Amino acid sequence: MAVAYEQYLVPVVFRPFAEDLAAKAVALRPRRVLELAAGTGVLTSELLAAAPSAEVTATDLNEAMVAFGAARVPGAVWRQADAQRLPFADGDFDLVVCQFGVMFFGDRVAAFTEVRRVLGPGGRFLFNTWGLLGTHAFEVALQAGLERAFPVDPPRFLATGPHGYADPGVVVADLTAAGFAVEEEQELTFEGRAVSIAGLATGYLTGTPVRAAVEERGDGPAVRAAVVEEMTARLGPGPVTAPMTAYVFCAVA
Repeated sequence: MAVAYEQYLVPVVFRPFAEDLAAKAVALRPRRVLELAAGTGVLTSELLAAAPSAEVTATDLNEAMVAFGAARVPGAVWRQADAQRLPFADGDFDLVVCQFGVMFFGDRVAAFTEVRRVLGPGGRFLFNTWGLLGTHAFEVALQAGLERAFPVDPPRFLATGPHGYADPGVVVADLTAAGFAVEEEQELTFEGRAVSIAGLATGYLTGTPVRAAVEERGDGPAVRAAVVEEMTARLGPGPVTAPMTAYVFCAVA
């Protein structure tokens, strides 16, 4: 999954937002940075390139992702960690960052409270989260392809997972409940650029939890063919550009 995610999805979907988040992080002049849900290290590498003097600790709940990220971005310290039970002392960091991970925290207020604990006074929590599914054209087309392949019981991971924390009011309320003051909230839209719709479909179908949902339901090659056909009908065969919307939050401890 990590290889497919890195090869097909990172350049198209995740790198534009990682570059933005890294630029925002550097403007805060951090010395000790903790990254949560670092995945394969797309934001990690951008942080190290933009702020080479900062000490970056990258974490992920998934040990396979930690191993992959550590090999790909060795300039950071990598650790397996649960965001709801961080293995760090109070005030260890002056910046905590997270790229498209907070929506997967089981108890977001508990995780945000842990983030505030490991931040020093005045430390910042900087993260992004996807908007509603309808604001991400690639994934609208993907979901349509899944519904074509599975008209009775299509996978709903996209709507309930990546796009399941898309109300800024709820995000701000959770941050406030954890003791943060929200300093900035921004809606941001970038154009993703995919060389090949077939490659993008492969990334989603083999490099995300959509893979497990498809394997539970039926024939993988037939599903891929249906998804590629539907995405191509909606977006073109590629190269293709499509808008993707997210929210960026900066909160102070």
